[in-house]
Amino acid sequence: MVSSGGITGTVVDIRLILSIALKSLSCGLILAHTHPSGNLKPSKADIDLTVNIKEAAKLMDIRMLDHLIISTEGFFSFNDKGQL
Repeated sequence: MVSSGGITGTVVDIRLILSIALKSLSCGLILAHTHPSGNLKPSKADIDLTVNIKEAAKLMDIRMLDHLIISTEGFFSFNDKGQL
């Protein structure tokens, strides 16, 4: 876990995510976060964060495999929806 938020949002530091990937010698990333509201639609912030992490990881030859949004209603996969 790299971030824990409040009711409407959280701050995610891309450097922390990539530092974990680098320290563990990862060649791929799967990110996941929850939407306690149950809404599975990615927000603009979710989309922007996904793009930014994917671009930063690519510079280090780490592949972004998926980003999942999880709720009591199910899950949303950026990869399955062709948004990765």
